[in-house]
Amino acid sequence: MKPIIETPRLVLREFVEADAGDMFELNNDPLVIRYTGDPPFASVEATKIFIQQYTQYKTSGYGRWTTLLKDPQNRHPLAYLGWCGLSYNVARDETDLGFRFVQKYWNNGFATEAARACLDYGFDTLHLKKIIGRAMKENTASIHVLEKIGMTFEKEFEAHGASCVKYYRTHSQHEDYRHRDL
Repeated sequence: MKPIIETPRLVLREFVEADAGDMFELNNDPLVIRYTGDPPFASVEATKIFIQQYTQYKTSGYGRWTTLLKDPQNRHPLAYLGWCGLSYNVARDETDLGFRFVQKYWNNGFATEAARACLDYGFDTLHLKKIIGRAMKENTASIHVLEKIGMTFEKEFEAHGASCVKYYRTHSQHEDYRHRDL
């Protein structure tokens, strides 16, 4: 599968059926899904069906992407880290940045690196006007990533019976942020 996004350490590509085992394990770790509101997958087979029926790539031209650790010599991916990507919500008419990583890879900057690359892709390649990020208020690690990549706090709201926060970044903010980093 051709990469969608590459960073110095990561490859992001579309989900494939071969990801099902890793994705099943990811979504069955209680600490990983603790703040998502999502139930775990019932089986590896159910995960394969999810992958087969995932329509975001066709309907909006983008979606969540499998995130892999790159070999230092850029040969083959070394490890499945989780996923990161953009998802278009038709009902809200907004594009959401989301990420979920295998616990043993937390605190290595992978979520920040992947999320930053997804923002670049969303604004530079897809020419999106605005990208949002949501997290449960208790999920301080995800909120830290959203803030670290330059997203702006918008509001608090309730979802899944929990207090949540919403952040955003506009195309013009992205350009300003990028020039500030140079």
